[in-house]
Formats: sequence, structure tokens, C-alpha cells
Amino acid sequence: MTPTSKHSPGADARAAARAGAPSPRTRVRRGARRAVYDRAEIDAILDSTLVAHLGFTHESQVFVLPTLYARIGGEVLVHGSSASRALRSLSAGDPACITVTQIDGLVLARSVFEHSVNYRSVVLLGALRLVEDEEEKRAALEAFTERLLPGRWQEARRPTRQELKATRILAMPISEASAKVRTGPPDDGTSPDGDLPVWAGVIPLSTTAGEPVPDPLLRDGVPLDGSIQRFFDRVRE
Repeated sequence: MTPTSKHSPGADARAAARAGAPSPRTRVRRGARRAVYDRAEIDAILDSTLVAHLGFTHESQVFVLPTLYARIGGEVLVHGSSASRALRSLSAGDPACITVTQIDGLVLARSVFEHSVNYRSVVLLGALRLVEDEEEKRAALEAFTERLLPGRWQEARRPTRQELKATRILAMPISEASAKVRTGPPDDGTSPDGDLPVWAGVIPLSTTAGEPVPDPLLRDGVPLDGSIQRFFDRVRE
């Protein structure tokens, strides 16, 4: 079901991915000790982040676009307007790259050279297929909605056929992928810089939720839906 392009990773790359090994294109060379090829860990990183960057070439120009995404099984899905030039181009099976990154902390070292961040990132390579089946498109839109807020699909109005027609959904198989992860303190503690009187360590970073801000046009008396209440219950635990 996945279109094949002249840049297709082929059967060898798919077999390597199933075995938890990188393809030649996704093998991490710089910082190889931070590389992760385990599929469960890759899926966990994909499931913990909301925004991806979609890279592709169109008419000799390279584009990298931020986009919401979702994962269903062994595929990552992106979506947009049916009129989107980018998505129309990618529907033809042009090679593409999807990346996601989660920043977990600022790593402050004694020397400027050793400053860094703790992070989790994934790079996917391949071609995207056009999702055309109506039920599959509905399942994809449900996945996008549930990624934003679990339970929301059951509360909000479902998409009409016209809205489905106006939406283009593409799926990339997770068949050529790698991850990089950095954790822990700075790397200069055991170097000569370790004796410098400069504070070193990690400032953790996380995304926090503020209080809900109602739409100015929201009718009076409409309470928070259950999905929102459950979200804040989990946040406050």
C-alpha cells in the first residue's frame, strides 16, 4: 500500500527495522552512543510529542514544515487541506523525512563548549501513501483528535463527508527510523574543568497546562467537558 519511489528504502531496510537494526541511511554516526533503534522506544517517543517537522523537496526547493501528527500502529500520519501543494506533491510518493523532538532539560556545564540539552528525538525516512478509504480517514482523524486530548472524539461533532473530502491524510511507515536520546548531567565533571567554581547541572524543562480560557462566543452555562476535566485531574495528581 506504500508507494515506491526511486529513493525507496526497499526490503532490506524494512527487514532491518523489524529486527531493531538501522538502515544505512538512519544509522547514527555523530553521537552514536546516544542512538536508539528499538522500535518500542521509538514508538514511545513518537507518542509523547505533539508536533513533527515534515521535510521534502518541491520544485528544487527544500521545505521543512511543522505539523501535528498521530501514530496508528506502524505508521505516522499527517494531514492538511486537500488543496495543500505540499501534501499533493508527497501523495505521489516523493521521498520525505519526518522528525520529532522533545526537550527535557537544559544541560549547564562548567565550560561553554560542553553546554547541551537533554532530549529525545526520532527521524523517519520514506515515502508517504495517500489515505483514501473513508473509514481509514475517519480513524486517522480520530487519532489526531485523541492525541490532542483523550476522550475528545466522543464529545465533539464528527467530521462530515464534505470535511473528509476537504482533508488530505498521508501515512509514512515506521520502516526506516532511528532515535537519539540524551539524559544526565554535563560531560565535563571528570575533566580538568571539573574544578572550576561554576555551577553545573541540569534545569529540567516540561510543558505545563494553564487554566482553560473559554471562547468569547461560548454560550453561557456550558461546562467543561469530561475530557478536559479528566486532563486536569491527571495534571494535578
